[in-house]
Amino acid sequence: MKKTVSNFVLALLIGTIFINCANKGTPGGGPKDETPPRIIKSIPENYTTNFEGNEIEIYFDEFIKIKDLNKQLIISPPMKNPPQVTPLGSASKRIYIKIIDTLQPNSTYAFNFGNSITDNNEGNPYPYYRYVFSTGDHIDSLKVTGKIVDALKKQPETFVNVALYEVDSTYTDSIVFKETPKYITNTLDSVTTFSIENIKAGNYMLMALKDGNGDNKFQQKTDQIAFHNTFIQVPTDTTYTLKLFNEELNFNATRPKLLAGEKIAFGYEGDYRDMSIKILSDTPEEFKHRITKDPQKDTLFYWYTPKMEVDSLIFKVSHPDFEKEFTVRIKDQTRDSLTIKVVSGNAIGLKEALKITGNTPLVKLDPSKITLMDKDSVAVKFTSQFDTITNTYAFNFDKTEDNSYRMQLLPETFVDLFDNKNDTLNVSMKTKKSSDFGYIRFTLINATYPLIIQLTSKDGEVKYENYVTKDEPVDFLDLDPAVYSIRTIQDTNGNKKYDTGNFLQKRQPENVIHFPDVEIRADWGIPETLTFK
Repeated sequence: MKKTVSNFVLALLIGTIFINCANKGTPGGGPKDETPPRIIKSIPENYTTNFEGNEIEIYFDEFIKIKDLNKQLIISPPMKNPPQVTPLGSASKRIYIKIIDTLQPNSTYAFNFGNSITDNNEGNPYPYYRYVFSTGDHIDSLKVTGKIVDALKKQPETFVNVALYEVDSTYTDSIVFKETPKYITNTLDSVTTFSIENIKAGNYMLMALKDGNGDNKFQQKTDQIAFHNTFIQVPTDTTYTLKLFNEELNFNATRPKLLAGEKIAFGYEGDYRDMSIKILSDTPEEFKHRITKDPQKDTLFYWYTPKMEVDSLIFKVSHPDFEKEFTVRIKDQTRDSLTIKVVSGNAIGLKEALKITGNTPLVKLDPSKITLMDKDSVAVKFTSQFDTITNTYAFNFDKTEDNSYRMQLLPETFVDLFDNKNDTLNVSMKTKKSSDFGYIRFTLINATYPLIIQLTSKDGEVKYENYVTKDEPVDFLDLDPAVYSIRTIQDTNGNKKYDTGNFLQKRQPENVIHFPDVEIRADWGIPETLTFK
């Protein structure tokens, strides 16, 4: 027994010694490595002049990786044929660049790697590394600096290209659609400021582009653009502010197609409001047509009756700056059936109209087949307005708070273009208590009129809007409790809407100012002062 106990104590002692030894030898983790990789040498050296080769090697003191090169690497001046850069996706202590493009003589080139170079283990970036060389005998050293803002939003997009086009005998405004710029940089993913460096003295057009396809050319359909109002002279001490905006698309019509019986879709780009669709083919005497708009897509529907036994129909689509004829192949298809839909929700505002729409063009409303009652079964009078392009009836009536309403629409209340009629439709809706809402009163200081004041969601969706023409308090009543962003628009042309800019017309977007967010609470009102500088 004594021997067993002695052996147990001896084993415990030996185990303790081994544990202590193991603890002494186990790494404690230590601080995380946050040191970025270091460049040992470059061949040729950075800022080399009289560059003649087509290969560049950059050596590091540890293994590195390159990530997001397509977004991060900006070469100025841009190269038509991008260089080959390795390694991509694998670790190496060397970056190898092979230049494929023909280099311009007496020009300074800059490779801006952004944050694409990181160490292999911890991902620590080598921030904003620039490799610069010149094919001439000196390095251009001038620069242009500034910041990017969004014309309408609080924050601009990331990865915005900022560029300079040289203004010489070959310069035209259309160059932004056809040619790459002389110099270029990028705001990358974390800053809204820019610095275009290694520029030679000269006269330039300064612009910015949120480039949708990475070709360094402006495409109205996919890109945001910003530009300085006048040409700039380099060297300059001015810090420039560029305002990004989306242009309104120039009008264009796409080839129409038959979607259903006597229903033809005419797609378009731009503003449809001055768009005309005229049938050129012979039509019978009883021919009728209607045009409605697709609520989701940039499409107008051309509806017609009666059905015609033809192989095709010819149309002319026109616009102030557009005119073209189209042929639509006609085949036997089933017509759409009439469906009536209530656009408004179950909760309705005191000043909100009840909206009802149809999927086929409505041509007749019979008010005698409609009854509207409140919660006490008291009849409520109503009026209606019809919007032909949206094919929607708006029913207006006086409402009181904390009330409920029932509308019944009997069969044949609506008749469409094809003489289809609705079935019975029952609609229920409620109003809230006044204590469920909040309000705000704005006092404006140094404002220029007319002015649009908007309360928006954090994503910029307009929830409430007031149009102001004179110096007086501005009230927003019956507001749903929420946190709203405040946005004001200087309505320069007085058309009661925001107007964007246009590069070719040298027109900047209307001025937009953002104020701090405001919280609206139920059964509560607050005063707010908006001071315009």
